[in-house]
Amino acid sequence: MTTRLRFAPSPTGALHIGGARTALYNWLAARHDGGELVLRIEDTDRERSTEENVEQILDALGWLGLDWDMGPVSQASLAERHAEALEKLLDSGAAYRDSATAKEVEAWKAEHGAGRGYRGKSVDEPDAAVRLRVPDEGDTVVDDLIRGPVSFPNRSYDDFVIARGDGSVLYNFAVAVDDAEMGITEVVRGDDHLSNTPKQLLVLAALGHRAPRYAHLPLLHGPDGKKLSKRHGAASVQELRDAGYLPAAVRNYLALLGWGTDDDTTLMPTEELVERFQVEDVGKSAAIFDEKKLRWVNGRFMREMALDEYTAAVARHLGRDADGSLRAACAIAQEKAQTLDEVWPLIRFLFEPPVDDEKSWTKVMVDGALLALEAAGAVLAEIDGEFDPEAVEAALSPLPERLDAKPGRVYQPIRVAITGTAVSPGIFESLAALGREESLSRIDSAIARLRS
Repeated sequence: MTTRLRFAPSPTGALHIGGARTALYNWLAARHDGGELVLRIEDTDRERSTEENVEQILDALGWLGLDWDMGPVSQASLAERHAEALEKLLDSGAAYRDSATAKEVEAWKAEHGAGRGYRGKSVDEPDAAVRLRVPDEGDTVVDDLIRGPVSFPNRSYDDFVIARGDGSVLYNFAVAVDDAEMGITEVVRGDDHLSNTPKQLLVLAALGHRAPRYAHLPLLHGPDGKKLSKRHGAASVQELRDAGYLPAAVRNYLALLGWGTDDDTTLMPTEELVERFQVEDVGKSAAIFDEKKLRWVNGRFMREMALDEYTAAVARHLGRDADGSLRAACAIAQEKAQTLDEVWPLIRFLFEPPVDDEKSWTKVMVDGALLALEAAGAVLAEIDGEFDPEAVEAALSPLPERLDAKPGRVYQPIRVAITGTAVSPGIFESLAALGREESLSRIDSAIARLRS
């Protein structure tokens, strides 16, 4: 049997990071086994499910580089199949119509004792809700690929509602029918769905369908140990993209949130993730999403990119052309930036006048700064030949000893003079990229400001 998994988000908002990890794990499992991935949009909540949210999900999956083999399929479009399955259960007696109100159910439970699930009375009323008959004895066992067998006593479950009086079916019924109809062999999802699984197993058994294998992923927490939320940083895939993360780095980091290799490999290209991933190896404990670690992973990926690929990624992020000027700028920033968002502040001085960072000026342009700039301007003006990083370094490196100053007291004033800030790529590379004429002009301007 072909392995077939499904990612089934509800389009009630943007694809959050936990959902992105679930999508990735399903994708990795399908690709590892040479199987198929179904994208099913669970949009039966018509008030909260919007076309805009569907597009956000598709956009996020596209940016992550996660494709699918079937879909996207709208769950709402499967209403006819749901109705057929419902009639099948009513005809077989596995389900029945019950007109009991919430108060009547509560009274029944009070009469029959705590821990006893409600058992209703069948009525011949076409507008009554439909309940599934739950066995009185035994357990429904979820043979979870991550947690192992998890038992749920049937006695404690109500004959639960699978359809409203108007004929619209409820979540657990629709999901079970869809999984069966689509031939889903493995369901990989968050462990917040674990309590839904026995109900879905009971529906599948009543319909005579073989159940898929289930794997319930531990939820993601922030570094403080609390459930992941907006306060921990980026909350959605689009926010990660806008912050300048690379899809490959995000795939790598998300894959490691709960799963890992025997040799504790940290950095892996996607091909290696596909080759090594097995959902059975996912741990049982909650995984910690730490954006600082993601930044580190992303920085490593950025530094290992070919310069042309790096330049193209920066150009897309900035909405600029990947021309020679940007390539030269990227060449000096590649070792320093950890996200695409960090590149522009590092290279902006090559395209625009120095920024007006009064804090940096006040901190750096103090005692000795004027003397350092005057000396630097003089030796840089004397460079004979190519104004490249090697020549700039040869000219400037004797200055700290000559001025009896630490290197930072010499180089930081130069950095502030040419960029306006105290942070830039390497000072020798920055001066060379800026060029002799513009570098000397900016140093002269800083000297004039200090003198005034």
